[in-house]
Amino acid sequence: MASVPIFRSWVPQWLSRLTIVLVMLPTVMLFALSTANVSAATGFYGVEPADIQFSMLVYYSAIAAFTPLERRFFSRISTKEYFLLCIVLQVIITWFVYNTRELPILYICRFLQGTVNCGVTSICLTLLFAQLKSEHAREIGYTFFYGLILCASSFTSLVTAPIIDNYEYNVLYKVMIYVFVPGAVLLLLLMNRIHLVRKVPLYQLDWGSFVLYAPLLICLGYVLTYGQQYYWMSDPAIVWSLIAVIGLGAVFVIRQVYSKRPLIHMEVFKYKNFVFGAALVGLLYLVRGAFSVTTSYFNVVLGMDPIHIYELFIYNIVGVVIGSLMAARWIVKKRPTQLIWLAGFSLMLGFHTWMYFHFATEADAVIFIIPLIVQGAGAGLLMAPVVLFTISSVPFELSQSAAAVGVFVRFAFFSGSTALINFFSLYYAKIHGTRMSDTITAVEPGLQSRLHTYQAALQSRGIPADQAAKAATGLLSRAVQKQAFLKYAMDYYAIVSIGILVIMLIIIMAPFINRTIINVRSKQPAAATF
Repeated sequence: MASVPIFRSWVPQWLSRLTIVLVMLPTVMLFALSTANVSAATGFYGVEPADIQFSMLVYYSAIAAFTPLERRFFSRISTKEYFLLCIVLQVIITWFVYNTRELPILYICRFLQGTVNCGVTSICLTLLFAQLKSEHAREIGYTFFYGLILCASSFTSLVTAPIIDNYEYNVLYKVMIYVFVPGAVLLLLLMNRIHLVRKVPLYQLDWGSFVLYAPLLICLGYVLTYGQQYYWMSDPAIVWSLIAVIGLGAVFVIRQVYSKRPLIHMEVFKYKNFVFGAALVGLLYLVRGAFSVTTSYFNVVLGMDPIHIYELFIYNIVGVVIGSLMAARWIVKKRPTQLIWLAGFSLMLGFHTWMYFHFATEADAVIFIIPLIVQGAGAGLLMAPVVLFTISSVPFELSQSAAAVGVFVRFAFFSGSTALINFFSLYYAKIHGTRMSDTITAVEPGLQSRLHTYQAALQSRGIPADQAAKAATGLLSRAVQKQAFLKYAMDYYAIVSIGILVIMLIIIMAPFINRTIINVRSKQPAAATF
């Protein structure tokens, strides 16, 4: 560790912390940028929504694959030079994304963005921990970072919505370049040339494992994104991707077991608490992923435009801030981990239960403020404590491998959440749509009354009678689709609520949880990502 200070002597602490946040914020936003407005993205690139989802998973897979290697680069290169290299590469790659409409090039650029993101995130976390002088600096730093991640999607969508309304979609990436530059330039001006971590020679990097691991994750993301759309095993591409996942996975694990310097030490799976924590991280991502159903409900059923939806999600961000502050305080006060987890999952259960009973074709946006705050508080209360518990469950020498496995778990369950929502949305929409269609017949009195109501309303707006009759049929079809979506949303939230109850029961029945002391004081920043 360098003897000279990280920042120049004249730099006040508030300015150094603000600079770190200015660098972290666009780095976190870049993850959610591809799905900030899926409709606008599909229109710009001329692709399907699944293609945009997959571009985000390609970005995520790069982060997960490069995470185990990144620490070696960080420890070898001077922090200031390493940051300059990362930020220059990030700007160049983002410029290529801005200038392309080709999907393959977009995928390549998003993958490269993910690898560079690892370096910027690692630097920011290390700097943040160094600026927090208390004995619980790392706990507070992780809580802040994961709180920022939980807000990333809603915040990104909120600030980019006006840009998408007034410009072409790719302008978002040009804006991101301008957002990168101020914080990066300021950080470079304020920092001294030092090594933040112990210098390690850059040799014997396990590139072979990386070459196995990255395609494995991309193929897994492909299967989970397109599986339902292509009817799973009926499509050759899905079949071959599954074969690749199994084959590459087997070779990768064997290589790690028998290698002298593995990319990921498999010994982490010998620790029961680590396996439990990693599983809980995955389940949390499944539960958190269900929040997108609420977004779809606001759009599909209530007909809210993106700007108003994401203005409403400000309250969710407020909830995340409240939950993260509570989590940080409870961790510092060494409150029982079981208590923290049960409180967080209770809030998540309250949100899903409330939404289940309040899904309706018409609703005032104001009634969703409290549940959105509750959902955010639950997520904020859970995220950092679960991750810190998982990191604390292994010895120091395995902490980086544990972090790498944690990133894989988050990637896999994030992708799995997308696949589950795609599956259930089509499955339940088909079931409920068919049932409602079967009950509607031309001679049904209620049907004729509803059609006449629609037709009269349209005619009152000056539409001719013949056109109003045709449009009334379309409105009826849309009403059926809304009802089918509502049934699907209720069914999915019922499943999620039952799942949360099961998770809470398991937590109650696992007394070893409180015997694991959350302690990351002696560890370098573990890989923290989305």
